[in-house]
Amino acid sequence: MARLAIARSFLADYARLDKDVRSAVDAAVVKLAKHPDPGVCVEKPPQSWDDRIRTFDVDGRWRGIALAPTIGDTYCLVTVLPQDKADAYATTRRFSINPAPGQVTFVSGHEELRVVLSRPFAQWRTFLHPSQRTIAYRADCSGPVQVTGGPGTGKTVTLLHRAAFLAARAGDGQVLVTAFSGILADSLAVQLDPLMPNEGVRRRIEVLNVDRLAYAVVRASRGAPVIADERMLRALWADAAARARLDFTPAFLKNEWEQVILAQDLSAEEAYLGCQRAGRWRPLGAAQRGQVWQAAQRVTSALAAARQSTHLQLANEAARLLREEEAPRYRHILVDDAQDLHPAQWRLLRAAAAPGPDDLFIAADPHQRVYNNRVSLASLGISVRGRSRRLILNYRTTQEILAWAVPLLGTAPVTGMDDEVDSLIGYRSPMHGPLPRLRVASNRAQEFGWLAEQVRSWLARGLEPQAIGVTARSAELVRETRSALEAGGIITSPLSGRRGGPGVRAGTMHAMKGLEFQAVAVVGVDQVPEAAAITPEGEDPVGHAQDMQRERCTLFVACTRARDHLAVSGVGELSPFLPPPALSGLSASSAGRCE
Repeated sequence: MARLAIARSFLADYARLDKDVRSAVDAAVVKLAKHPDPGVCVEKPPQSWDDRIRTFDVDGRWRGIALAPTIGDTYCLVTVLPQDKADAYATTRRFSINPAPGQVTFVSGHEELRVVLSRPFAQWRTFLHPSQRTIAYRADCSGPVQVTGGPGTGKTVTLLHRAAFLAARAGDGQVLVTAFSGILADSLAVQLDPLMPNEGVRRRIEVLNVDRLAYAVVRASRGAPVIADERMLRALWADAAARARLDFTPAFLKNEWEQVILAQDLSAEEAYLGCQRAGRWRPLGAAQRGQVWQAAQRVTSALAAARQSTHLQLANEAARLLREEEAPRYRHILVDDAQDLHPAQWRLLRAAAAPGPDDLFIAADPHQRVYNNRVSLASLGISVRGRSRRLILNYRTTQEILAWAVPLLGTAPVTGMDDEVDSLIGYRSPMHGPLPRLRVASNRAQEFGWLAEQVRSWLARGLEPQAIGVTARSAELVRETRSALEAGGIITSPLSGRRGGPGVRAGTMHAMKGLEFQAVAVVGVDQVPEAAAITPEGEDPVGHAQDMQRERCTLFVACTRARDHLAVSGVGELSPFLPPPALSGLSASSAGRCE
């Protein structure tokens, strides 16, 4: 009996289909798999470029595409297309390789087929396109590699495949996969597992975010550190500002400490008095710097007395400890969402792996920078010159969503981690789908009612609950949103946790970083930008502009988590970042309709 193989491309296309079409595909594929001679179920298109291409009917409107066996007896499912596109596909595609393990899944029965097709969105998330594969499976690189690109261009999946590739060749060496966010690190671990069938090789890869790495290194040296509570820090900086008797706000002092003193790991007042303050708009004379230093010393002394540390302090301490170790802890380190890391965290990673071939693999997009960290890799001794690659094709988000979301970023130039201006020129998607939906409610209760209606509509169309994401700017609004959905009978689950719970996933816009969903609802856009996150323009015009751009990036990130469907809503006056309907491609009718 002939065998059936399912290509990863088939799973990617299958996951995009509506529920009723998927059901028809299931029946057609089962018929093909169970038939003793699948050749009688398929047709050879006339004038096809590849003699192996066969098509089969799904429901009169859709056709499946398969490759007939040239060696052995395995038919391989390649994709599924509308009837009018199937013939054109056959006359324009040529396949140069036979199905190979790792690129296909072999099935031999109905139950095995059901298991393969049961989680299409999870399968789609690990699919690798040719441009990404070239980067992921490239032979030895002489040093650090940087991959940039807009949301959905495959930086994360490329990084995961690269980790699997390097781990298979690492011997006894360890590989670290890391990111700024703990939620993202947990997601990376989940996505990595299916790529690593060899448990021994999988054990060579450690997945944890940079804060957990710093914590582990320090704990091994002096016991478990205690992380300072944010409320305590605010009180300490407020007291320091009052004692300084200057017109410095607590926020200014805290930022000066984090973005200058900790960023450069300055341990003496003389070093601070003579350092460069790149990115800090307000000039400070020697006397003012001295007062800032004394204020910072009051805060750090109070933290030390309480035996507490901040994450950035731990990163600097951990970096010093790693530099004292006899051998580097990791052979390869792969960093996702790298644009959000602080210089102290980069020093930690640099100390954790010795410079050399394939030491660092860096995936970044400065247009998704949502934290106040700006890094020059060259200043940290990390050179990616000649080893940077840029991805421009978005294989996740539809062009309709991209065309609406990209203008959220505004027109200000964005500098990348290689000190070059980064642009989204050429950034596009070959995928198409419905327009985003924008709705303006008169009150929050009405908005929550619309949200519940929208989520039920997506679930009715066959979307898996965990493939739907709901997000808002603040944690408080996320809690209110989840309560409203639960009251309406819709189960929700937080984004945190390695495996996550059942139901629709919900979290803040920052927590959505690096994640992706088939459908996303962005609620409460009247709260963007968040007033508390913006430096007053009169206090620091440059800081104000940077904060506003960061809020733009945050909203952009939230909207581009969506693959096929995006619904945006708010109450009253919405975010000034949103483009008018006439410029965004939304019509008046689509702005208020659920899909």
